[in-house]
Amino acid sequence: MAKVVVALGGNALGSSPSEQRQLVKGTATSLIGLINAGNEVVISHGNGPHVGQINLGLNFAAENGKTASFPFPECGAMSQGYIGYHLQQALQNELAHQHLSKSVITTITQVLVDQNDSAFKNPTKPIGDFYTKEVAKKIAEDKGYVFTEDAGRG
Repeated sequence: MAKVVVALGGNALGSSPSEQRQLVKGTATSLIGLINAGNEVVISHGNGPHVGQINLGLNFAAENGKTASFPFPECGAMSQGYIGYHLQQALQNELAHQHLSKSVITTITQVLVDQNDSAFKNPTKPIGDFYTKEVAKKIAEDKGYVFTEDAGRG
């Protein structure tokens, strides 16, 4: 038995929960061949668009007095949880459809990041919305966020 690692980029998972559910159905169908061949399959995934959506939504709610603000790590865990849930559900459904008895688990991960890492001064991975230069400057002043131009998108 071989261990096979499959990496899915966050953008490959769609931009909404319903789109993601549809996309991971196809992913699950594709992975069944690897599983059926006796391989142990590990799926890793990105979450940039998803954690950004969660963070923006919760920040909007907090800024409008509807809820407390949530720190970014908690938003990351939320995105890992719902992406893992959709992947696990799709794989379990496809395994049952193929009459295969295999276990599927989802794991939430944590990493320790050095807050003084120089990479924070020059961000390269967009998370959340795109802003005009003026809006980005205002948010940076108000919240201490660091922004950089992203391929003409904002």
